[in-house]
Amino acid sequence: MRVLVAEDHRILARTVATGLRRQTMAVDIAHAGDEAERMCLLTDYDVLVLDRDLPVMSGDDVCRRLRELVDPPPILMLTAAGEVEDKVYGLTTLGADDYLAKPFDFAELVARVRTLSRRPPGPAPAGLEYAGIALDPARRTVRVHGRTVELTAREFEVLHLLLRARGAPVDHGTLVRTVWDEHLDPRTSAVRATVSRLRGKLGDPGLITADTGQGYRLCD
Repeated sequence: MRVLVAEDHRILARTVATGLRRQTMAVDIAHAGDEAERMCLLTDYDVLVLDRDLPVMSGDDVCRRLRELVDPPPILMLTAAGEVEDKVYGLTTLGADDYLAKPFDFAELVARVRTLSRRPPGPAPAGLEYAGIALDPARRTVRVHGRTVELTAREFEVLHLLLRARGAPVDHGTLVRTVWDEHLDPRTSAVRATVSRLRGKLGDPGLITADTGQGYRLCD
């Protein structure tokens, strides 16, 4: 799951991002409204956590502008304006999907983010099959030659990317940007370690190969 936290209070933004990352979410941060809009246009986020009081472009304007897109991200407004009329305005006039007033309980924030990420924007994504692997994105299940395989969230997302590539290599940078986030050190061994565990769970070490300089790919 990939989340954008748009919050101008840098300590709060960092705290929220760190907490969500500990819940195995990939998190990017924007500190201004125009930056948040630009990042949403460039990246498909599962959820946008949006403060209403942002510099350059207000969170209200960001919400309005994103709602003009064909497939906007679900928006959770996170704001100090917690009166009933503020919530009604945010949910109806601005078009936010959810509204959480500050101060908030972090467990509630996590629950709301996960709930929003499960709301399909359109038809449920089709299942993927390749090299004896069947992956269902909606149910988040994986079967290898009919055998059910339990994967962590990161392992599932890595496999999802590899299946979508259907044997073409997926480079390290794409895996980092999509499955992790901009916070991850590109020199880290996290990708290699995740792929290694994934190979073991799939039961065939040769099913995922590493092409020097190109990335990882599935072998049928």
